[in-house]
Amino acid sequence: MLQDAGLILAGLLALVAAGDALVRGAEALSLRLGIPALIVGLTVVAFGTSAPEMVVAVVAVLSGAPALALGNVVGSNIANILLVLGLPALLVAVRTDVADCRKDYSFMLGTAVLLIVLAFAGPIGWPQAALLLAVLAAMMASQVRAAMTFRAMRARVPPAGEEDIDIEATPAPMSWPRIALFLAAGLAGLPVGAQLLVSGAVDIARVLGVSEAVIGLTLVAVGTSLPELATSVAAALRGRADVALGNVIGSNIFNILAILGVAGLVGSLPMPAQMLRFDLWVMLAVALVLGPFVFRRRQIGHIAGAAFVALYAGYVVVLGLGAGQ
Repeated sequence: MLQDAGLILAGLLALVAAGDALVRGAEALSLRLGIPALIVGLTVVAFGTSAPEMVVAVVAVLSGAPALALGNVVGSNIANILLVLGLPALLVAVRTDVADCRKDYSFMLGTAVLLIVLAFAGPIGWPQAALLLAVLAAMMASQVRAAMTFRAMRARVPPAGEEDIDIEATPAPMSWPRIALFLAAGLAGLPVGAQLLVSGAVDIARVLGVSEAVIGLTLVAVGTSLPELATSVAAALRGRADVALGNVIGSNIFNILAILGVAGLVGSLPMPAQMLRFDLWVMLAVALVLGPFVFRRRQIGHIAGAAFVALYAGYVVVLGLGAGQ
């Protein structure tokens, strides 16, 4: 048990360090290319912070623990909204009127519904995985078109001042060799951290008699959501709610479409009965909770942040009570 706990801790530390390196390199790359902050959050940052979940899911499926992969995705989507937005809101209010996220939020909600439909239809295999990846490709094409449109408009009408620029200011842009170094470090460290974490988590689940789904929904989900949390806290403190919101919304989309899409190509993913009864609906309900803040352009303040964190704590307690029965 002690050795397995050490593996989990080492895996989490490696994932956090590698995920942070990947995010920093990817964000610097996108900013050097002139991509708007919201699109950075929805695509590059979201993909970078979702990379730990991707590697964990693939390793879990190859290790014969598909429930861990599914629990990781569903649990991460719940943690991304309640913790990754709730904890920063305890420090500083997260404004939702900085950028219009309604279209992207609606897409995120649609992907949650799509996952529920596929889950009740049967195991997620290669046909379902191909569908998820096709939807992801359509979403990425839409973001590329939006970025190209933004750059074209900016070229025709130069902004009058810094307040009109939708790109995060970078006084000293990162050099190309340093960007490559961060990307390489992140991509190399993620598989190592994922292997350590999955090995320790699966062993502890089997020793304690706790289902791999519960481990994935809690410990692994929170651990692989730490890059999103670090990014959102930093973005909120800098007043860049567009990056924080884009990071969460984009990560939730990537978790379902990219991670389950790739994992479904590696092996079959039968949905555990517990997730069909409870966790998938919690994921959908949590996504709906974010809706009023996005559509009414209301900030996520200290009270809302505390409520988000309390809801997550209650969810973990319910999971623990269910696992103990």
